[in-house]
Amino acid sequence: MEFDALLLSRLQFAFTIAFHIIFPSFTIGLASYLAVLEGLWLTTKNEAFKTLYLFWIKIFALSFGMGVVSGVVMSYQLGTNWSVFSAVASPVIGPLLAFEVLTAFFLEASFLGVMLFGWKKVGPGLHFAATSLVAIGTIISAFWIISANSWMQFPQGFERLTDGTLRATDYWQVVFTDTFPERLAHMLLAAFLTTALVVGGASAWRLLKNREDQESCIALKMAIGMFAIVAPLQLLVGDLSGKEVLEVQPAKLAAIEAFWETRTEQPFHIAAWPDRAAEKNHWEISIPKIGSWITAGRSDAEIKGLKSFAPEDRPPVAIVFWAFRVMVGLGIAMILLGLWGVWLIWRGGGPEKHPLFLKAAVAMSPTGFVAVIAGWIVAEVGRQPWVVTGVLRTRDAVSPVGAGEVSASLLAFMVVYAIVFTVGALYILRLIAEGPRPTPAQDTEPPLKPRPPGYALGAAPDAPDEEVRR
Repeated sequence: MEFDALLLSRLQFAFTIAFHIIFPSFTIGLASYLAVLEGLWLTTKNEAFKTLYLFWIKIFALSFGMGVVSGVVMSYQLGTNWSVFSAVASPVIGPLLAFEVLTAFFLEASFLGVMLFGWKKVGPGLHFAATSLVAIGTIISAFWIISANSWMQFPQGFERLTDGTLRATDYWQVVFTDTFPERLAHMLLAAFLTTALVVGGASAWRLLKNREDQESCIALKMAIGMFAIVAPLQLLVGDLSGKEVLEVQPAKLAAIEAFWETRTEQPFHIAAWPDRAAEKNHWEISIPKIGSWITAGRSDAEIKGLKSFAPEDRPPVAIVFWAFRVMVGLGIAMILLGLWGVWLIWRGGGPEKHPLFLKAAVAMSPTGFVAVIAGWIVAEVGRQPWVVTGVLRTRDAVSPVGAGEVSASLLAFMVVYAIVFTVGALYILRLIAEGPRPTPAQDTEPPLKPRPPGYALGAAPDAPDEEVRR
């Protein structure tokens, strides 16, 4: 393995995107959770929901800020490290990224200030609207980013010009590629599941210290309900996405399952050690015929193996194979945790009375992030050696820079990220450890009503106009 500009640029992009995806995958779900909490508070007037809202909004603000900072880096890298890709493909996907800014980012930026600082400045209805619009903005942002990435996975609706650049001929096909619906659903469900696991783990941590913490008890039950529904649904959507990959990216599917030979009745490899050079698996733990059934829906379906593709067109098998199994394995663990929690609630005792479940919830709290990163490894490494599948190879998309420049920037990123994000993550963990606390009485009142005309400093808000003027 030669550490040239190509490899170093790929490592830098992988490093920065792995850090970045942690925060959007959390804030997308957390923004929706905050909207639900505020809606429940306005509907029920239960102060526990407001206490939870005021607690988690602090976590949201910090996570959102770090997500924005790390996202800016991603945009710059397209010009510094992948300038050829930008020059060739930007006429197609450039507008998608611009739409993300014009719709999602502007929406979030417009109402984020009201959401964070307007609790006593605006009415309850407007504040809830601001929270809801920020949540919608995060989902719109995911829409455009997944749309751009899905086009890179399976490009449609474009043509190549004589100078080598690409031009969109049908933007409907560019935005809504064949893989887009399943991939968007998969990402949004992953974000909701990640948030539910963090909320559940944080609440379980507090309940291990104080079983009478009512706010944490409510939050834990809400989290259990979320991942008990979302985790099985995610498995179904993932299966649909996998069947789509079989049609449009068969080489990626073969790498995911470590299939080398093209045949019917493919086995399902629970574990294996794929060897790209030897074109075989050195050892396997397999279930006969199940591989074809899982990937195509019937055991007699013929599934292409990696030997059907030229060696230079095969993705790194071992990385994709094991990343997929990490993602699926954690997904199954999430389903089991959700079923366990529902069973405890159904029995009537409540999960807060079972320390073993609480410890399991704490242990599972970071697994959503791990599964998201593993899923993106499958998507991005599995697409190799293409940056735009079948159109532009990764080696042809890198900027004409030397290894020295890229290694210097990579080292700088590692140092800065280690300092900034470590401090930010530790502070977030410290806030989570403190848990939600009921606010003083003056802070639990609804937002202030608009001040009457003629309001003067020192005058009572309800004073008659004549007294205010005097």
